[in-house]
Amino acid sequence: MDLERVLSEQRIELESIDLSSLCPRREENDIHLDSNLAQIVIGVRRSGKSTLCQKVLLQSNVSFAYVNFDDERLAGLGREQLDEMLETLYRLFGNFTHLFMDEVQNVDGWPLFVNRMLRQGMHLILTGSNANLLSGELATHLTGRYHQIELFPFSFNEYCMAIGVDIQHKTTKAHGLRLQALDKYLFEGGFPELLHVDAPTDYVRSLISAIVTKDISLRYNIRHKQTLFDLANGMLDRFCQEFSIADIAKDFHFKSEHTAKNYLAYLETAYLVQGVSKYSFKSRERQLFRKYYAVDPSFITRHESLQTENFGWRLENVVAVELLRRMSNEYEQLYYLKKNKDFEVDFVVVSQSKAKELVQVTYDFSAPSVKLRNRELGGLLKGAKATNCNNLTLVMMKGEKGTETKDGYTIRKVLAVDWLLGLE
Repeated sequence: MDLERVLSEQRIELESIDLSSLCPRREENDIHLDSNLAQIVIGVRRSGKSTLCQKVLLQSNVSFAYVNFDDERLAGLGREQLDEMLETLYRLFGNFTHLFMDEVQNVDGWPLFVNRMLRQGMHLILTGSNANLLSGELATHLTGRYHQIELFPFSFNEYCMAIGVDIQHKTTKAHGLRLQALDKYLFEGGFPELLHVDAPTDYVRSLISAIVTKDISLRYNIRHKQTLFDLANGMLDRFCQEFSIADIAKDFHFKSEHTAKNYLAYLETAYLVQGVSKYSFKSRERQLFRKYYAVDPSFITRHESLQTENFGWRLENVVAVELLRRMSNEYEQLYYLKKNKDFEVDFVVVSQSKAKELVQVTYDFSAPSVKLRNRELGGLLKGAKATNCNNLTLVMMKGEKGTETKDGYTIRKVLAVDWLLGLE
């Protein structure tokens, strides 16, 4: 391997980036280049982690070097070659103060190297596609010396900016175009590169394959690879639905519930799906009952299986990921609330063990039947009493926005297009 040639070509690719074409993202403000802590951006493959870091670095005018470990030519790079890599970077970039290492988990021994760089005063920016692998290594070697930023594919707000949809004005035309954009977003999702590819189905399926193969199978030495693929597609089929670990073990023929639980955890840490636990004060219920949401709508639309046209579930999936995206700190968690067949609340936002908001999602609430009102609004009211929470929100694709007051509780009804854009 000609290390200098590989790193030179990566530098040329970096310098060719047109900053004016990049969509601004909220997480840019979360990267602190002057910090002595390693700045680590994690998230699903192709969500824009590299671009986010490159944009922040290029706009800051700091002196930095760059290496992308997701380059197949660096696949054999071992810990004994990291010093050689560092020397080559100094030769190419000069005396830099910041080091950006992309997909750093692909190199054996990276935590020790990172720790040494931090001790020497280097400012580090890292990205990775496997939350468990990163957090486990970081907890062992970098205790208290890193700042983690989670990045999802484009939010609906960012999607609108990327395709040039007006998100400010309140004209009939602007609102109609935002609704059209949301219709597309529910199916096409927010992976940045999907806006420009000619074969989106091939793109998404190859991305799912890379996640399952590179971020899970190779990392955890999975022997039953087909079972893992079947589970991945199966969970994308069953998004928004409640399952127990026992159900998954039975349906996918796992020998034990423990193995099924591990495989599901792998799918989550690689950001293929995101799990939401049942709201309960019984830890066993929280651990055994969960719902799963695709990290992006495109995974639902284009994975290798039958696709659902259920608009309500698709909207619920988008709201779930947006709520996760808005989680402001480690003390916030997302749950769902279900009391047998009595009532259900789609989402309970919890902060420091207290429910701070209940969110119900429905597609068409423009002329709700008594049954629909009882299910959606009645569920919120029963949930409010069960959780002692009075911040109640109904997110609707269609319906009359406003408030309803009943039994001493006020329910805020908002249109999904406004809620997703923060315009409600």
